[in-house]
Amino acid sequence: MEKVVVTGMGLVSPLGSTVPGFWNAMIRGESGISRIDAFDTSRMKASVAGIVRDFDAEARFGRKEARRMDRFCQFALAAAEDALKDAELDLDRLDKERTGVYVGSGIGGIGTLMEQGDVLRSRGPERVSPLLVPMIISNMAAATISIRFGFTGPTMSPVTACSIGNTSIGEAFRLIRSGGADVVIVGGAEAAISEISMASFGNATALSAWNGDPKLASRPFDAGRDGFVMG
Repeated sequence: MEKVVVTGMGLVSPLGSTVPGFWNAMIRGESGISRIDAFDTSRMKASVAGIVRDFDAEARFGRKEARRMDRFCQFALAAAEDALKDAELDLDRLDKERTGVYVGSGIGGIGTLMEQGDVLRSRGPERVSPLLVPMIISNMAAATISIRFGFTGPTMSPVTACSIGNTSIGEAFRLIRSGGADVVIVGGAEAAISEISMASFGNATALSAWNGDPKLASRPFDAGRDGFVMG
Protein backbone atom coordinates (compact mmCIF):
# COMPACT_ATOMS: atom_id res chain seq x y z
CA MET A 1 0.00 0.00 0.00
CA GLU A 2 1.18 3.51 -0.88
CA LYS A 3 1.89 6.13 1.77
CA VAL A 4 -0.42 9.12 1.27
CA VAL A 5 0.53 12.69 2.24
CA VAL A 6 -0.82 16.22 1.73
CA THR A 7 1.70 18.24 -0.29
CA GLY A 8 -0.14 21.48 -1.08
CA MET A 9 -3.16 23.52 -0.01
CA GLY A 10 -5.34 26.28 -1.40
CA LEU A 11 -8.67 27.82 -0.44
CA VAL A 12 -11.22 30.55 -0.92
CA SER A 13 -13.14 31.35 2.25
CA PRO A 14 -14.94 34.08 4.20
CA LEU A 15 -11.80 34.33 6.37
CA GLY A 16 -9.48 34.90 3.44
CA SER A 17 -8.43 33.46 0.11
CA THR A 18 -4.88 32.45 0.94
CA VAL A 19 -3.76 29.72 3.33
CA PRO A 20 -1.56 32.05 5.45
CA GLY A 21 -4.28 34.71 5.60
CA PHE A 22 -6.91 32.15 6.60
CA TRP A 23 -4.66 30.59 9.23
CA ASN A 24 -3.67 33.92 10.77
CA ALA A 25 -7.33 34.99 10.95
CA MET A 26 -8.15 31.72 12.71
CA ILE A 27 -5.32 32.24 15.20
CA ARG A 28 -6.62 35.74 15.95
CA GLY A 29 -10.08 34.31 16.61
CA GLU A 30 -11.72 36.26 13.81
CA SER A 31 -15.13 35.39 12.38
CA GLY A 32 -16.05 35.23 8.72
CA ILE A 33 -19.76 35.60 9.46
CA SER A 34 -21.47 38.84 8.44
CA ARG A 35 -24.90 40.19 7.60
CA ILE A 36 -26.18 39.44 4.09
CA ASP A 37 -26.35 42.60 1.97
CA ALA A 38 -26.68 41.17 -1.54
CA PHE A 39 -30.46 40.75 -1.25
CA ASP A 40 -33.35 41.53 1.09
CA THR A 41 -33.58 39.12 4.03
CA SER A 42 -36.29 40.98 5.97
CA ARG A 43 -38.85 38.22 5.36
CA MET A 44 -36.41 35.35 5.85
CA LYS A 45 -35.67 33.36 8.97
CA ALA A 46 -31.90 33.93 8.64
CA SER A 47 -29.97 37.06 7.74
CA VAL A 48 -26.30 36.18 8.31
CA ALA A 49 -23.84 33.97 6.42
CA GLY A 50 -20.17 33.30 5.79
CA ILE A 51 -19.67 35.49 2.72
CA VAL A 52 -16.53 35.53 0.55
CA ARG A 53 -15.84 39.22 0.01
CA ASP A 54 -12.21 39.42 -1.11
CA PHE A 55 -12.31 37.31 -4.29
CA ASP A 56 -12.39 38.95 -7.74
CA ALA A 57 -12.94 36.27 -10.37
CA GLU A 58 -12.48 38.62 -13.32
CA ALA A 59 -9.15 39.84 -11.98
CA ARG A 60 -8.09 36.24 -11.44
CA PHE A 61 -9.28 34.59 -14.65
CA GLY A 62 -10.20 37.41 -17.00
CA ARG A 63 -13.74 38.58 -17.76
CA LYS A 64 -14.50 36.09 -20.54
CA GLU A 65 -13.44 32.98 -18.63
CA ALA A 66 -14.96 34.14 -15.34
CA ARG A 67 -18.36 34.65 -17.00
CA ARG A 68 -18.32 31.03 -18.20
CA MET A 69 -18.08 29.66 -14.65
CA ASP A 70 -20.49 29.78 -11.75
CA ARG A 71 -18.99 31.17 -8.57
CA PHE A 72 -18.57 27.73 -6.99
CA CYS A 73 -16.42 26.70 -9.97
CA GLN A 74 -14.39 29.89 -9.70
CA PHE A 75 -13.68 29.08 -6.06
CA ALA A 76 -12.69 25.50 -6.90
CA LEU A 77 -10.35 26.44 -9.74
CA ALA A 78 -8.64 29.20 -7.76
CA ALA A 79 -8.09 26.89 -4.78
CA ALA A 80 -6.76 24.12 -7.04
CA GLU A 81 -4.33 26.50 -8.75
CA ASP A 82 -3.02 27.66 -5.39
CA ALA A 83 -2.74 24.11 -4.04
CA LEU A 84 -0.72 22.98 -7.05
CA LYS A 85 1.55 25.99 -6.72
CA ASP A 86 1.96 25.31 -3.00
CA ALA A 87 2.88 21.68 -3.74
CA GLU A 88 5.58 22.86 -6.18
CA LEU A 89 4.67 20.12 -8.63
CA ASP A 90 6.36 20.14 -12.02
CA LEU A 91 3.27 19.81 -14.21
CA ASP A 92 5.37 19.10 -17.30
CA ARG A 93 6.82 15.98 -15.66
CA LEU A 94 3.64 14.88 -13.93
CA ASP A 95 1.95 11.74 -15.29
CA LYS A 96 -1.43 13.30 -16.02
CA GLU A 97 -3.04 9.93 -16.69
CA ARG A 98 -2.30 9.07 -13.06
CA THR A 99 -3.44 12.42 -11.69
CA GLY A 100 -7.06 12.55 -10.55
CA VAL A 101 -9.50 15.19 -9.36
CA TYR A 102 -12.00 14.50 -6.57
CA VAL A 103 -13.86 17.76 -5.98
CA GLY A 104 -17.57 17.91 -5.21
CA SER A 105 -20.38 20.39 -4.60
CA GLY A 106 -23.70 19.92 -2.87
CA ILE A 107 -25.78 22.59 -4.60
CA GLY A 108 -23.67 23.44 -7.64
CA GLY A 109 -24.41 26.59 -9.60
CA ILE A 110 -27.55 27.78 -7.86
CA GLY A 111 -26.58 31.43 -8.39
CA THR A 112 -26.44 30.95 -12.15
CA LEU A 113 -29.72 29.01 -12.09
CA MET A 114 -31.48 31.89 -10.34
CA GLU A 115 -29.98 34.49 -12.67
CA GLN A 116 -31.05 32.60 -15.78
CA GLY A 117 -34.50 32.01 -14.30
CA ASP A 118 -34.83 35.80 -14.10
CA VAL A 119 -33.67 36.07 -17.73
CA LEU A 120 -36.27 33.51 -18.82
CA ARG A 121 -39.11 35.36 -17.09
CA SER A 122 -38.08 38.88 -18.12
CA ARG A 123 -36.59 38.39 -21.59
CA GLY A 124 -37.91 35.06 -22.84
CA PRO A 125 -36.43 31.63 -23.61
CA GLU A 126 -34.38 32.93 -26.55
CA ARG A 127 -32.13 34.83 -24.14
CA VAL A 128 -31.36 31.96 -21.75
CA SER A 129 -27.64 31.15 -21.82
CA PRO A 130 -26.64 27.95 -23.64
CA LEU A 131 -23.99 27.60 -20.94
CA LEU A 132 -26.61 27.26 -18.19
CA VAL A 133 -26.39 23.48 -17.82
CA PRO A 134 -22.57 23.18 -17.79
CA MET A 135 -22.45 26.08 -15.33
CA ILE A 136 -24.86 24.61 -12.78
CA ILE A 137 -24.12 20.87 -12.64
CA SER A 138 -22.09 20.03 -9.55
CA ASN A 139 -19.44 17.94 -11.32
CA MET A 140 -18.19 21.02 -13.18
CA ALA A 141 -15.82 21.95 -10.34
CA ALA A 142 -13.84 18.75 -10.88
CA ALA A 143 -14.28 18.93 -14.65
CA THR A 144 -13.02 22.51 -14.85
CA ILE A 145 -9.88 21.65 -12.89
CA SER A 146 -9.25 18.54 -15.02
CA ILE A 147 -9.68 20.48 -18.25
CA ARG A 148 -7.52 23.41 -17.13
CA PHE A 149 -4.52 21.21 -16.28
CA GLY A 150 -5.12 18.29 -18.65
CA PHE A 151 -5.50 15.72 -15.88
CA THR A 152 -7.00 12.51 -17.28
CA GLY A 153 -6.85 10.26 -14.24
CA PRO A 154 -9.89 9.25 -12.16
CA THR A 155 -12.34 12.10 -11.65
CA MET A 156 -15.18 12.09 -9.13
CA SER A 157 -17.62 14.65 -7.77
CA PRO A 158 -19.04 13.42 -4.45
CA VAL A 159 -22.39 14.85 -3.40
CA THR A 160 -22.57 14.27 0.35
CA ALA A 161 -23.89 17.65 1.54
CA CYS A 162 -21.74 19.32 4.21
CA SER A 163 -19.24 16.44 4.28
CA ILE A 164 -18.22 16.69 0.61
CA GLY A 165 -14.70 17.91 1.35
CA ASN A 166 -14.08 15.10 3.83
CA THR A 167 -15.60 12.55 1.47
CA SER A 168 -13.27 13.70 -1.31
CA ILE A 169 -10.23 13.40 0.94
CA GLY A 170 -11.20 9.92 2.09
CA GLU A 171 -11.98 8.58 -1.38
CA ALA A 172 -8.79 10.07 -2.85
CA PHE A 173 -6.78 8.58 0.02
CA ARG A 174 -8.14 5.13 -0.80
CA LEU A 175 -7.50 5.64 -4.52
CA ILE A 176 -3.84 6.54 -4.03
CA ARG A 177 -3.26 3.89 -1.39
CA SER A 178 -4.64 1.19 -3.66
CA GLY A 179 -2.37 2.28 -6.51
CA GLY A 180 -5.09 3.81 -8.67
CA ALA A 181 -3.42 7.21 -8.91
CA ASP A 182 -0.23 9.01 -7.93
CA VAL A 183 -1.71 12.46 -7.30
CA VAL A 184 -5.28 13.61 -6.62
CA ILE A 185 -6.59 17.16 -6.31
CA VAL A 186 -9.26 17.00 -3.59
CA GLY A 187 -11.79 19.35 -2.04
CA GLY A 188 -15.27 20.77 -2.02
CA ALA A 189 -16.71 24.01 -3.38
CA GLU A 190 -19.92 25.83 -2.57
CA ALA A 191 -21.45 29.20 -3.44
CA ALA A 192 -24.91 28.63 -2.04
CA ILE A 193 -25.78 32.00 -0.51
CA SER A 194 -28.79 32.93 -2.63
CA GLU A 195 -32.34 34.06 -1.98
CA ILE A 196 -33.87 30.67 -2.70
CA SER A 197 -31.38 28.62 -0.71
CA MET A 198 -31.53 30.94 2.31
CA ALA A 199 -35.33 30.90 2.18
CA SER A 200 -35.53 27.12 1.87
CA PHE A 201 -32.96 26.26 4.54
CA GLY A 202 -34.52 28.88 6.80
CA ASN A 203 -38.02 27.49 6.37
CA ALA A 204 -36.64 24.06 7.21
CA THR A 205 -35.47 25.61 10.52
CA ALA A 206 -31.94 24.47 9.68
CA LEU A 207 -30.36 27.94 9.80
CA SER A 208 -29.62 30.06 12.83
CA ALA A 209 -32.18 32.85 13.19
CA TRP A 210 -29.76 34.87 15.32
CA ASN A 211 -30.42 38.58 14.82
CA GLY A 212 -27.67 40.05 16.98
CA ASP A 213 -23.95 40.38 16.27
CA PRO A 214 -23.32 38.14 13.21
CA LYS A 215 -20.01 37.00 14.71
CA LEU A 216 -21.94 35.25 17.50
CA ALA A 217 -24.45 33.43 15.28
CA SER A 218 -22.51 30.17 14.90
CA ARG A 219 -22.61 28.53 18.34
CA PRO A 220 -23.07 24.76 17.86
CA PHE A 221 -22.12 23.85 21.43
CA ASP A 222 -24.15 26.57 23.17
CA ALA A 223 -27.36 25.75 25.05
CA GLY A 224 -29.10 28.40 22.95
CA ARG A 225 -27.97 27.08 19.57
CA ASP A 226 -30.64 27.32 16.91
CA GLY A 227 -29.12 26.13 13.63
CA PHE A 228 -26.06 26.42 11.42
CA VAL A 229 -24.78 29.41 9.48
CA MET A 230 -24.64 29.14 5.69
CA GLY A 231 -21.22 29.66 4.15
